[in-house]
Amino acid sequence: MKNIHILAIPYPAQGHVMPLMEAARCFTNSGLKVTFVNSEFIHKRLMNACIEIDGPSDLMQTVSIPDGMEPCEDRNDHGKLAKTMFELMPIKLEELINDINKNEDEKITCIVADCYMGWVLRVAQKMGIRLALFCPSAAAVFAVTMSLQKLMDDEVINCRSGEPLKDQKVQLSTSMPLMDPANFVWACMGDPVTNQIFFDTLFLKGKEAAEVADHIICNSSMELEPGAFTLFPKMLPIGPLLATSRSTRQVGHFWNEDSTCLTWLDQQPGCSVIYVAFGSITIFDQRQFEEMALALEDTKKPYLWVVRPGPSGKMDYVYPSGYMDRIGNHGKIVSWAPQQEVLKHPSVACFMSHCGWNSTMEAVSNGVPFLCWPYFADQFFNRTYICDIWKTGVALNEDETGLVTRGEIKSKVEQLISNNTIKQNALNLQEKVMDCVQAGNSSNKNLNKFIDWLLKEDHV
Repeated sequence: MKNIHILAIPYPAQGHVMPLMEAARCFTNSGLKVTFVNSEFIHKRLMNACIEIDGPSDLMQTVSIPDGMEPCEDRNDHGKLAKTMFELMPIKLEELINDINKNEDEKITCIVADCYMGWVLRVAQKMGIRLALFCPSAAAVFAVTMSLQKLMDDEVINCRSGEPLKDQKVQLSTSMPLMDPANFVWACMGDPVTNQIFFDTLFLKGKEAAEVADHIICNSSMELEPGAFTLFPKMLPIGPLLATSRSTRQVGHFWNEDSTCLTWLDQQPGCSVIYVAFGSITIFDQRQFEEMALALEDTKKPYLWVVRPGPSGKMDYVYPSGYMDRIGNHGKIVSWAPQQEVLKHPSVACFMSHCGWNSTMEAVSNGVPFLCWPYFADQFFNRTYICDIWKTGVALNEDETGLVTRGEIKSKVEQLISNNTIKQNALNLQEKVMDCVQAGNSSNKNLNKFIDWLLKEDHV
């Protein structure tokens, strides 16, 4: 049998890198060789964060290719990044594969690409390499991509720009949640130009790749999204993709974790702490930051708050006068936390979150209720799952000026912590979801099915 060598390539954002790296770790644990390809910018951040990948290290190598932007340019300009990636990365990926393939025993036998990197299809087809897609978001969100033609035919969205045409919610099937077209990922990226670039390069190309890919694997489970997986059975749920039982450390972080927060959690009463973290992209203005700080103080409950450094590596926010002196040991503020270990901790009562899919899966897997505060992209739909379908959280709402007020935060914290029904829903969902990854059950069987496909001789 020829050597199996997988090339894995995520979209360059933490919520995409982390789960695909966990999937890659599953492949290497089955004896498969993986070359993990990040952009140069992301690769540098991962190396600076001193990641360590568990498992057979000789089977996983991380390499990089340029994303087309200058080193000093702002990667939070999502439109420009998507455009330059689309133009340059196919050329650089082909060069990388040609270089790897010079060694007959090292030849790439399959590409596993992020489903939002659909341009990889043209490289795979040109080079005669089999292609599988990896969905790091909710299956329902990618189901929108796979339903683009129907949405155009039904005049829900404009066929050229993807702009929503109807101010009413739609259902992709009767077994799926209602969706607001205004919250389709490409429609809420910030401005019309960026929206158009995302629609063209990530979603139309993603649909094209999905139609011809041999497999689509997804970081979700049948218990979480039965409607989406029934509508598109080609998508195989293999999640939740969490750190292996040999280690609770999640791979793929862009910042060094501050593990002192775990010692602090050990000192707090059971089910008492508000955990506050908004992922790697969410940005608050100073006014909202102060409102949040004062609200957490007002709750009179212990809280662990992740306040991420700005792009410069320095703190972009100013705390209210005397704040740090007042909170003392009542609050713990860190620049980055080992989130999976935090959410497992018995002191944590709830999770105030941006509702990114990784954070959603980690909290669901640990039975932790949510305070939902989405920022952009798929996070608004994830809130729908949490609050309306699974009923494992409550939403924080803005006032007429766009501010989530101190009073709103304090009120919703009290409402959530006193709601035993939501707590029980979260625990029930945890049990169902974690059962999926046990040997012989749905997600585990799908992962093994996919690995068996990778191993087949006639595919290499």
